[in-house]
Amino acid sequence: MVLESACIPVPSEIIMPFSGFLVWQGKFNLWQVVFWGAFGNLVGSIVAYYIGFYGGKPLIEKYGKYIFISRRDLDRAHNWVEKYGQGAVFFSRLLPAVRTFISLPAGIVKMDFGKFCVYTFLGSLIWSYFLTYAGIIMGENWDSLRTYFEKFEYAIILLIIVVAIWWIWRHKRYRQ
Repeated sequence: MVLESACIPVPSEIIMPFSGFLVWQGKFNLWQVVFWGAFGNLVGSIVAYYIGFYGGKPLIEKYGKYIFISRRDLDRAHNWVEKYGQGAVFFSRLLPAVRTFISLPAGIVKMDFGKFCVYTFLGSLIWSYFLTYAGIIMGENWDSLRTYFEKFEYAIILLIIVVAIWWIWRHKRYRQ
């Protein structure tokens, strides 16, 4: 969760549901998983916030391409944070992909750090809870889900590969 929020594409949509599955198995505690997921998001977000705060837009424009952040993505996020402020930080924590990078523009516009931390943690807490709960539900239905995964295993792998290739292609195209 720290890595995802520090703009390294490690999807929480895999980490937290698996942790929820482990909650269902009785290996983890629900509220500890949710708290530590949100705390990990906060720590990674603080790293990204300070990169934006001290490096600013020029640093992200120069090195963002290495983590697939295009100028267009940065401008869109920057405008959103300037327009909606704290609300943008809170609600973006509930949106896949956007949640990963919103801390950079929050740092660039020099959003109040205390408010940034509160809204980041609260939004991440909600996100972590829902993903963990999804894992618990999947755990309860694991046997019925297993047949679907086995049937569509290659299609799911192919879909993941296609999406990854599209994501990289999109960012290379916008960079040019």
